[in-house]
Amino acid sequence: MKKLLLIILLVLAACNQSPKEPAASGSNRATAAWEMINDGALVVDVRSPEEFSAGHVDGAINIPQDQIAMRLDEIADHKNKDVVLYCKSGRRAGLAEETLKTNGFTHVLNGGGYSEIISAR
Repeated sequence: MKKLLLIILLVLAACNQSPKEPAASGSNRATAAWEMINDGALVVDVRSPEEFSAGHVDGAINIPQDQIAMRLDEIADHKNKDVVLYCKSGRRAGLAEETLKTNGFTHVLNGGGYSEIISAR
């Protein structure tokens, strides 16, 4: 229950930020992401294939943000399981998060940017 409450608070905080502001909850969302990853969450890197091949979280799959709506069937088994999304800064992960939630995914977290997640490890 504490984990779910933390995730909800982090999502609400992220939604209230102006796009030009740095993410104040950056380290918190990355920490929450690692908690979910360590508990077996599906990790989706929503950057381009080129960005993904330059470095990614171990075990992550690559579904670019602009393709996520068309590739939902690839992750449909995780509709009611934890899913962590990340990109370069958290913006594309936020868009992908909205897409997944709109399509019935119930446990989705925008983990922020790749460097943010890696440095929180």
